[in-house]
Amino acid sequence: MINIGVYNTLKVKKAADFGVFMDGGDGVEILLPKRYVPAGTEPGNDLEVFLYHDSENRLIATTERPKGIVGDIVSLKAVDDTDQGAFLDWGLMKDLFVPKSQQLQRMRKGQEYLVMIYIDNLTGRIAATEKIDPYLSNDTLTVKELDPVDLIIYRRTQIGYVVIINQRHTGLLHFNEVFRPVDIGDRMKGFVKAIKEENKIDVVLGQAGYKKVEDESGKIIRLLQENNGYLPYHDKSDPEEIYAFFGMSKKTFKMTTGALYKQKKIEFTQTGIRLIEE
Repeated sequence: MINIGVYNTLKVKKAADFGVFMDGGDGVEILLPKRYVPAGTEPGNDLEVFLYHDSENRLIATTERPKGIVGDIVSLKAVDDTDQGAFLDWGLMKDLFVPKSQQLQRMRKGQEYLVMIYIDNLTGRIAATEKIDPYLSNDTLTVKELDPVDLIIYRRTQIGYVVIINQRHTGLLHFNEVFRPVDIGDRMKGFVKAIKEENKIDVVLGQAGYKKVEDESGKIIRLLQENNGYLPYHDKSDPEEIYAFFGMSKKTFKMTTGALYKQKKIEFTQTGIRLIEE
């Protein structure tokens, strides 16, 4: 059983001058062109290949790895736009097609777009869509509070950014939890801060709880060591200045320095923090 648009481990059936044929089962032979055949490949070898249709609608295999597979939500650049649809660069020789009906607005060459890769039911070919909402649901959650999650910035609202969580749910990243520039399509790590009524999810960037504090503790100690044991930052410092230097929010900075103070690793001065020599 082969699956289009994902990776398949198939056996090399026979060799030819222009490549090798992979055994697709039920008598199906799939060409892996010569340029993608690893050196030393022989009939009987197993290879992991990605399956898609070429420009002549022939099933083809490649050992190249596209920027996304079926089911993935990815940000891709348009390399051409036509009246029928747009073509996106997804890392393979054949570009990924986005039908006009699957665009929110007409895509333009050179612009980046957040899309989901899917199999078109009518053609059986791989395509992409900007209409991602139908593929996302919070009806049955697969996450709980404090779980680490993968986030994609989806769209901006008046109070924050709607994010895609683990490629399946949506959540909200509030503006007061963002301390660096972000763009639609950006990927980042975060955790579930709260789950509210109707399964609405609030997320925060970084790691949860004391694990985050412990990771940031090492960063602050290292920066102190690299700056002769002193840094001119404290609880009255501007949040943007703290983020620019430490790469963390002011809240995390205060939590972390507080923990280091209790451990007698740093001391507070009127103008900053100082490393306590052991």
